[in-house]
Amino acid sequence: LVALSTHRVLQDVDSMGHVKILKTAAYHQRYQVKYRRRREGKTDYLARKRLVVQDKNKYGSPKYRLVVRCTNKDVICQIMHSKIVGDVCLSAAYSHELPKYGIEVGLTNYAAAYATGLLCARRLLQKLGLDEQYEGNDDPDGEHFLVEHEDGPRPFTCVLDVGLIRTTTGAKVFGALKGAVDGGLNIPHSDKRFPGYDP
Repeated sequence: LVALSTHRVLQDVDSMGHVKILKTAAYHQRYQVKYRRRREGKTDYLARKRLVVQDKNKYGSPKYRLVVRCTNKDVICQIMHSKIVGDVCLSAAYSHELPKYGIEVGLTNYAAAYATGLLCARRLLQKLGLDEQYEGNDDPDGEHFLVEHEDGPRPFTCVLDVGLIRTTTGAKVFGALKGAVDGGLNIPHSDKRFPGYDP
């Protein structure tokens, strides 16, 4: 029985014709796996490089990022900068903290993203001792606002890090951006991606 089945397999192989080997031993020996977070689909390393790499003539000056991530149950805002050993978090705020400030429901919507960005900005400025000098937007009406430099220390400047999401008009990450700007951070931006923008 075994001999019959082996004979049949050999006949099938003979009838297949020439099979080209596409991936040789040399291919597998030289194959290099991608970074772990790229394999997991968590980090866009081209975008990260552009956000993190600092000019050589600025030496060790950190390049700060407002990192916004939206999960199914939370909105996370963090002020980060990178070092050789890894990223360092200066300040963080989460939308699940908002019930302490009077927002009980809708902790993942656009308004919650705005409030979380605002909370993160105020925490950071208080930590750095800039909260009295840069009070942010006293009358938040949705209009374009950028904090202005006065006498003394300059405003805290950072850039928005959105991760892997599509930057569509009205996305929640821009709500967090607006909250952080109204909270007193200097983040270069335009109004083109805020909800309701009509060119």
